[in-house]
Amino acid sequence: MNRIVDKNRKLAKRKAHIRKRISGTPERPRMTVFRSNLHMYVQVIDDVAGKTLVSASTVEADLKGLKNTVADATKLGEVVGKRLLEKNIDAVVFDRNGYIYHGIVKAIADGARAAGVKF
Repeated sequence: MNRIVDKNRKLAKRKAHIRKRISGTPERPRMTVFRSNLHMYVQVIDDVAGKTLVSASTVEADLKGLKNTVADATKLGEVVGKRLLEKNIDAVVFDRNGYIYHGIVKAIADGARAAGVKF
């Protein structure tokens, strides 16, 4: 039990450390990633207004078939990138949300870059 509590505490500490330095503006909103054991979620947030501009997740009906794999994470990143470009947003600040930048988190970022988003 203590191992799980310590793991969650360390993740929360890393997340708070990152969020002290990263903030989204209307010109460059913050793109944050959350992953669970079953699903992946991506949100693009304007922190000044406190609003979510674009979101995508594997829970949505059109993305339901995607699994928690690196290949599917790239597809999810591409979907987010296309939705951002539809709203005329071409640059974001990437928030890895305390996760290590590899695997699924890196694949989402690479997919968004492949769609044409700069960060």
